[in-house]
Amino acid sequence: MPNELTRIEILAFPGVQLLDVAGPLQVFSTANEILNAQGMQAHYEITVVGKHADTLTSSGLAIATHQLPSSDDPIDTLVVAGGRGVNAAIDDDALLSWIRQRSQEARRTASVCSGAFLLAEAGLLEGRRAVTHWGRCAEFAARYPSVRLEQDPIFVCDGTVWTSAGITAGIDLTLNLVEADLGRSIATAVARHLVVYLRRPGGQAQFSTALSLQGGESGFDRLHAWILENLRGDLSLSRLAEQAHMSTRSFSRHYHQATGITPARAIEKLRVEAARQMLGQSMPVSRVSRQCGFGSEETMRRAFLRNLGVTPREYRERFGAT
Repeated sequence: MPNELTRIEILAFPGVQLLDVAGPLQVFSTANEILNAQGMQAHYEITVVGKHADTLTSSGLAIATHQLPSSDDPIDTLVVAGGRGVNAAIDDDALLSWIRQRSQEARRTASVCSGAFLLAEAGLLEGRRAVTHWGRCAEFAARYPSVRLEQDPIFVCDGTVWTSAGITAGIDLTLNLVEADLGRSIATAVARHLVVYLRRPGGQAQFSTALSLQGGESGFDRLHAWILENLRGDLSLSRLAEQAHMSTRSFSRHYHQATGITPARAIEKLRVEAARQMLGQSMPVSRVSRQCGFGSEETMRRAFLRNLGVTPREYRERFGAT
């Protein structure tokens, strides 16, 4: 007797971001195709649901949606998409009630991009770690202070609730759901088929460290470029202050005000990002640690664990070139 399919529901609403729906939908669908190609039964039953028969996305393309299922219908995973329409959807009490009830019935719940607003408004993120699109982090933090918002990660898993950053990060999140369900080899095959050749870890930043550190101080932007060219050199506080043409005390204060982190923390993040790129080219770990100014493999290992949650060797094995 065939195994029962695992039901996935992706919630859409007027003004939803098309890729927030299509990305996870395609990942789950491709997993089914790969299983079939290997002579195995499909694993997922994927349905896009909404309050209307047709839902107009923010890009102007209408997608067919099935009526919101009742609590009697089985469900494994609920995925809540995001998009400009979230602003109106969070005022829809009936929709929020459905999300709340359906999440209780599901084994796990996930959001893509600003879909985290709907989960938070439904009370599903109280006290949990979460992430959303970087452009709406300030708004989210002000509206939902009880949620432990993290601004950097691609996606976050806290218990049975997953949240992801902007748009394409929903693909990264869904690939990890597939890996949890079907194993790494199937998830890797899906990523390869979709030409997502590097499956990003959840701890990877939404955008480059250099870009995230940019602020109104153009001198600091130039300083970051100089740091990247001198990762093996003297990057002491006094040397950085000299390069920025400030006193040490003034530099520390102004730098933290402009970037939100200390100079030492910024240097570590820049070194980790440079090391990631070198590891992706299969450069030996010992050489990478020297090239990036860590001084030792152990120092680099600790920095990777703090910033990415994996060791350099684990990062190269999972996300490097093959």
